Amino acid sequence: MNEPTTIANKIMDVNARPKEKPQSGGAAPAPLSARAAAIPPRKLNETLADAEADAETSNANANANIDDWIHFSQWMHCFCVVTFDLNLGQALEYVYPPEFMPSDQEVSNICYMAFPDSNSGCMGDTKFHMRLRAISKQQQQHQQKPLPTYNGDCAPALRQDSSHYWGFVYFRQKRDANLPRGYFQKSFIIITRLPFFNLYYDILAQLAPKYFDEGTDVLRQACEQINSHWPGLRVGQTLHLPLLGCNYQICIPRATSSRKSPTESSSSSSNELSDPQTLASSKVLASVNEIELFRSLSFVMEQLYTLWELVITAEPIVVVATSPADCSHMVQALVALIAPLEYCAEARPYFTIHDSEFREFTQECSSKAGLPACILGVTNPFFIKLLKDWPHMLRLVDNQKNMQQQQQLLMGQKMGSHRNVTSFSSGSSADHLASRSSMKTTPALNGGGSSNGTDGSSASGLHTKYKPYLKKDKALIKKVLLGLKTKRPEHVQTALIRRHLLELTQSFMIPLERYMASLMPLQKDISPFKSAPNASSFKLDDFLATLETAGPQLTSPLKGDWKGLYRRFFRSPNFRGWYESRHRELQLTLQDLQLQALSEANLEHWAHDKQEVEIIDMILKLKQKLNLYSDKSQGLEGLAWLSAHNSSNASHRLSTQQQIQAQIECMKGLLPPDLKNVVNL
Repeated sequence: MNEPTTIANKIMDVNARPKEKPQSGGAAPAPLSARAAAIPPRKLNETLADAEADAETSNANANANIDDWIHFSQWMHCFCVVTFDLNLGQALEYVYPPEFMPSDQEVSNICYMAFPDSNSGCMGDTKFHMRLRAISKQQQQHQQKPLPTYNGDCAPALRQDSSHYWGFVYFRQKRDANLPRGYFQKSFIIITRLPFFNLYYDILAQLAPKYFDEGTDVLRQACEQINSHWPGLRVGQTLHLPLLGCNYQICIPRATSSRKSPTESSSSSSNELSDPQTLASSKVLASVNEIELFRSLSFVMEQLYTLWELVITAEPIVVVATSPADCSHMVQALVALIAPLEYCAEARPYFTIHDSEFREFTQECSSKAGLPACILGVTNPFFIKLLKDWPHMLRLVDNQKNMQQQQQLLMGQKMGSHRNVTSFSSGSSADHLASRSSMKTTPALNGGGSSNGTDGSSASGLHTKYKPYLKKDKALIKKVLLGLKTKRPEHVQTALIRRHLLELTQSFMIPLERYMASLMPLQKDISPFKSAPNASSFKLDDFLATLETAGPQLTSPLKGDWKGLYRRFFRSPNFRGWYESRHRELQLTLQDLQLQALSEANLEHWAHDKQEVEIIDMILKLKQKLNLYSDKSQGLEGLAWLSAHNSSNASHRLSTQQQIQAQIECMKGLLPPDLKNVVNL
C-alpha cells in the first residue's frame, strides 16, 4: 500500500548526505518511513516482527530491572546511537540501558532529528541539541517520576521536565570508501529530562569520540559509573560527577539565588573527593545551563531589544540556519533573553519536517490569529515557504558560505592579511563584524518568501514588520560593538549582555510583582473561624493605572510605550504562566495564615458555649486543614517560588502542624468517650 502524499514526502535529502547521482539511471534512495524508523531494533537487519517481539520482551522485563538504575535515571534517560542504513535510512542501532528503550514514536523522532535535516554539508563532527515530547505509554508505568524536592528548589530554567526529553547529539559524517555510499554517518545522543546544556555538551564531547573509537563498551562503562558514583540531584550544593577519568564539579543554583559562594559551596559539598589526583582533574562548570549568548547574538545586536520584546510576549519566531548547531544555539539564546522570567510557550531548538508534531505547529499557518506561540529552529529551506505567514523570521549567518568566501578571498590574495586568516579560522565574531554593515531589520516575508535572494529574504538578520514599543539603548549596543573591534573575550561580552537583559526584565516585572502583592487580603480579614479569603483577581486597567507612579521607568533608562508592551504581554502564555504561579502562591500563603490563626486561637474558650456537633465540625475542619497542609508540602514540586519559602520556614511549618494537632486533641477532650467512638475520632 502506498503511503499518503504529505508535505514531508516532497522534501528531498532528508538524510543529510552529500548529493550523489543515482546509479544506472535508478532513483535516489527514498526517505525512511515513519513506521520503519519507529522500529526499536536490537539489530539493523531484523524484521519488523522480530523487533516487535523483542520490544514486548524488553517491556516485560523492564519493571524488574528499572530499579537498578535509580541514580542514573535522575541525570539521564538513556544513550542512543543512530546510524544510516541503506535499506531503512536513519535507524536506531543501540540503546543503553536497554530498560529505557524509547517508545516507537519517540524512536522515530530521535532517528529523524539525530541527523541534519537538509543537505547542509555538515562534514566532520557536529554537536547540537533538540527537544522532543515524551509520548511513551507502556513505559510510563516504570519511568522515573520527577523528584519531589528538586523541581521545587531549583530555578525554573533548570527544572526536570516530565513531558519532554532533551536530546544532545554528536553527529559524525566523513568519507569512507569502504562503505557502499562512500560516507560514514552516525550520531550518538544523550537523552535526558534536564536542560543542563553546558554539562551535557561537555559530556557529549568526551563520550562520543571514545565511542566512535572504542565501541559500546565505553557507553556501558559510563552508565555504570554514573549510576554508582554520581550523587542524587540536589540544589545549592557542590556536586562531584566522575566520568571516565574526568571529574565534573557543578552547583545547581537555588531559585532565590543565582549561585552559591565558593565558601558556602565547599562547606555543603555532598560528595567531597579527597584524592588529590582526582581533585586535580576536576573540571569546574560555573553554570550548568547558561550558554554563551554573544556567540549567537553578536550579529543581531541592533535588533536585541526587538528580539527581547518578541520573546517576552511569546511571538511566533522561526530561526532559519544552515546547520542544527547554529539554530539550536540561537533558539536557546532567545529563550535566555527574558531570564529569570520563565518562557512558558513552546521552544524547539531543532525542528524537522518528520517530527511527529509537524502538523501541530504548521497546519494553522493560514490564519495569523491561530499561529502557535513558539520558537522553531529549522535548517530545511522548505520551512521558509511553508511558514511564510509567520510574522518574524530570524535568518542566521551562513557560516559555510562565509567560509567558502574566505577561502576564495585567501586564494585570490596570496599576500592576504593576518586579519583575513583569523576571520576564516574563527568563523564567528570576526565574520559577524565583517558582515555587520548589511545587517538590518527587513520587512516581513511576503508571499512565497523565496530563498534565492531575489526578494532580499535570504539576507541574514531579523525579517519582521513588528514595531518595537521601546527605544533601544544605543549605549549598550555601542559598547558591545566596540568590544568586537577590540576583540573583547566572548564570555565578557556575554556577561555584559546578560546583566543588561536581567536588569531590563526585572524592571519590567517589578511593577507586576508589586501589583500582585496588593491583591493580598488584609491580615484583619483572616479569621480562624471563617474560611480563608481569596486573593483579588488581576485587572489590567487597574494595573496600568499604577504605572504612572510605580512603573518600570523608575529602574530602567529605556523610553517608550510601556503600557502598550504590558497589554501585549498580558495576552501571552508568559503572562499566564507567571500569573498562575503567583496567584497560587497567594492562595497558599492565605491558607498558611489561616492555619496559623487556627493554631494560635483559644479554641477551648470558643467551645465552652458550643454544642457537641459544633465541636465535632471544628475537629473535622482542623483535620482537613492539616491534611491540606501536608498535601501542599508534598506538592511544592514545580513551584520554584515556594521552595525558598518552604525551606526557610521549615521549623515554623512543623511547629504549626504540631499546634494544630494539639488543638485537635484539645477538642477531642471536650467530647464524651461514647461520642468519640461513635464518630470515630
